[in-house]
Amino acid sequence: MASVPVRGWALCAVSLLNFAFVFISGAEFMRFISFRAIYHNITGETTLCQDSIPWSVALQDSSVLGAVVVDLGLLALFTTQHSLLAWSPVKQALRSVLGALNRTAYCFTTALALQILMRYWQPVTGAPCLWSVRHAPWSIWFPVLCFTLHFLCWAIICSILMIFDYPELLGIKQVYYECLGLGDPLSHKSPRAQRFLSHLRHPVCLELGVVLWLLPALSLDRLLLAGTLSTYLALAHSLDKQDLAYLCVQINSKMQLLASPHRGVANTTDGENGNHKEK
Repeated sequence: MASVPVRGWALCAVSLLNFAFVFISGAEFMRFISFRAIYHNITGETTLCQDSIPWSVALQDSSVLGAVVVDLGLLALFTTQHSLLAWSPVKQALRSVLGALNRTAYCFTTALALQILMRYWQPVTGAPCLWSVRHAPWSIWFPVLCFTLHFLCWAIICSILMIFDYPELLGIKQVYYECLGLGDPLSHKSPRAQRFLSHLRHPVCLELGVVLWLLPALSLDRLLLAGTLSTYLALAHSLDKQDLAYLCVQINSKMQLLASPHRGVANTTDGENGNHKEK
């Protein structure tokens, strides 16, 4: 009998450690993908590219080609991890082995793949930029505009993740429900919520597209990053009009709940709630 609470505490510890690792990786990813390039432009320290070098010369430079190969390999590592562990046979096999830690393992390996990508990413500084805002006054105002829009996009992304059950997304709720003997948290969600989550776990396509492409300067390595992630995101989701309608209902219900918490408590037990479906 004593082994059950010990196992529960162990699962909780693993889940919380994973949450800390994912949170740190997410913060570093925001800096890597969004604010680093903008910072260089605001401070005038832009060394992302060499506009004086023609493309015909840059594409024959071994350092440029080597950096491109490394970056493509890192992107292939991330997309392979993200796709392989989401493949149904692999997911079922991991669930049979890891149980409630299945989602935790997925999030941990995703964060680990992002850490590897960020640590070993090779900037291509020996080639020209595809575009670069360098002339006053836009050399000052456009980076500020990019920073503002990026900040808003990341705020929206974090808000959407919170609305769509962030503890379940990271695998924390799976462990909590396992300890309480409640089963899989997805089984407590409405059929429309399960359908939505089966099509896309993180519905942030537009916002992620903005932070990937809206930059004062677009270098070759950034083109590889933005193009690969945008293509992968476009191919990975299968959202439709029913999912869009469900998303609108959830956002409206959450806004009403925030506007009037006391009245909104009674509305959280209906069948369309995205977090739970009480039976």
